[in-house]
This record gives sequence, structure tokens and C-alpha cells, in this order.
Amino acid sequence: MRFASFAYRHRRRVAVVEADGTLFPVPGVASLTDLIRETDGLAGLLAAGAAALDVPPGPHVSQVRLLPPLQPSSVRDFVTFEEHVEGVRRSVSGEAGVPDQWYVAPTFYFTSPHAIYGPQDDVPMPPGSSVLDFELEVAAVIGRDGRDLTPETARDHIIGYTIFNDWSARDLQSAEMRVGLGPCKGKDTASTLGPYLVTADELEPYRDAEGFLRLALTAEVNGEKVGSDLLSNMSWTFEEMTAYASRGTRIVAGDVLGSGTCGNGGCLAELWGRRGEQVPPPLKPGDTVTLTVEGLGSLTNRVVPGTAPVELPRGRRRGRERP
Repeated sequence: MRFASFAYRHRRRVAVVEADGTLFPVPGVASLTDLIRETDGLAGLLAAGAAALDVPPGPHVSQVRLLPPLQPSSVRDFVTFEEHVEGVRRSVSGEAGVPDQWYVAPTFYFTSPHAIYGPQDDVPMPPGSSVLDFELEVAAVIGRDGRDLTPETARDHIIGYTIFNDWSARDLQSAEMRVGLGPCKGKDTASTLGPYLVTADELEPYRDAEGFLRLALTAEVNGEKVGSDLLSNMSWTFEEMTAYASRGTRIVAGDVLGSGTCGNGGCLAELWGRRGEQVPPPLKPGDTVTLTVEGLGSLTNRVVPGTAPVELPRGRRRGRERP
């Protein structure tokens, strides 16, 4: 099934999306995140969706404003594509190759769950940035709480998938990471999810013998294709990523786990690193980015001007006074 969150006639609703775009609202539900928590797993969510199909249909998807499918409890963004690491590392830090440590475990960082945009939302330039980039990813959505999972048990905790655009201010990111932490403001002003949450069972036909989802990925800027890849080029499966995320801690219903950016033009910085120049150029106000993932749909956003940064003083060089 496909679930959408939408606004229509000043109300927020959750609905099952039929193949022709007809929406069947889930009675009494305004938050897909809450519904996921209440149903506790894929079977419960599918049952709620099936019940919605027994009531009269609502509007067509073309008549509503689609919202982010859910408001995540947290967002962990992994980096699981070698090709992306090679290109972006060269672009951001000037270093070549993939660090040996990268192969040890599926590394991730936490990004802001409070800066989530939906399909067709305008995305503002981050304050103080002039080098904005998109990142083409797929995100797994957690449907049940758990901790210290194995990859085998983790599969029962993934309720579905959606497209994830991890917008990145490359100039801010490059400066911040010289400190040895981050990314911080280079990453946390916008992430886009959508257009729908596609339940995990829908994607099983795409699973290969190693457990990877073989989905075609395409990125376009202003209608021109700049990148394409296969999701199955990940170096870890979503189940392995989920198990790692739960190690020594909890994952909870509503958590989002990003695949990391695909290769072969899954973002502009990878291309810049390979080409030695900023071609195509960084995103600017007026540019439109469309990300398409087989089985999940398409996600389009337009870049608009942002606000100026509030200026702060430089850090003070302090003495070493002691109590």
C-alpha cells in the first residue's frame, strides 16, 4: 500500500493512495506517525489501510497539498555508496579514495527531524550558503520499537520506504568539518521526504539474492538528468543498517534511516569531485530538483531565497583561569 499525508480544505488527513491517484482517508487519523506507533508493525498498518478502502473515497491526489508522509521521531542518515564517498570526499576535503574505516560499519549522522519538507514544497537557501546541493536517497521507516537487533529480526521493524532528499550546503559543510565534528549547519536546514510511504511488502519483488532492493534512481535539475544509479549498489542492506542503528540503544516507531546518497550523480558534489570543477553549478533560487525512485514515485522541490544569517562573534580566546 501507499500512504499519503495531505492538507485539504484546512484539514490534515492520512489516506491510502490508489493507483489512479484517488485518496481513501483513514477515518479519524491526522498523523501517519501516530498511526504507525498505534498499529505496531506492518500487519497493523495494512489492516488500517484496508479498512480505509471500505469507506467512500476522498479527493484525487491532484486536488490536495501533499505533506511529508510522516514527521520522524529521529533521522539517521547513513553513507552506504562507495562511489558517493569517493567523489564527495575529493570535493569537500580534497582527499582521494575511500577510508578503510568506512568498510568497518555503516556510518551515519543524526540530522534534524524538525526541518522536514514535503513534495512540491519550496526549499529556502540555507542562511549564509551559496553552494547548495541535493542528495538522492531512499529512506526506510521504522514501524516497531527495538534494540540490539540482528539483520534478520530487523526486517520486521521496517514498515516502509520513501524518497529522501538530504539538502546540503557544501560551503558550510566543508568549513564545519575542519573542526572534526559535523556536518552541522551544512545539513540541518532542510530534508525532503515523500511523496508517499510505500509499505515494505510492495518492494519485496525488487529484492535481489543478497537482500538489496534493486530500484532505479534518477536525479534531474531543471528537467535535465544529472544522475542515475541503482539502490542495490549500497554496501549494506537496510536490515543491516537497522541492526547497527539499534546497537546499544533503541530505535522507535517513526524513526527514519536514510540510505545515504547514491553514486553516478546522486548529488552535485560527487560530480564536482570527479570533474575538478563545479559543473553542473551549485543550486540557486529558481532551480527545480526532481528525484525519481522506481516503486516509490517522484519528489520535486524548487529552491527559493533564504534568510540572512544572524551574525555571531568569533569564539573568544580564553585564558586558563582555574577555580
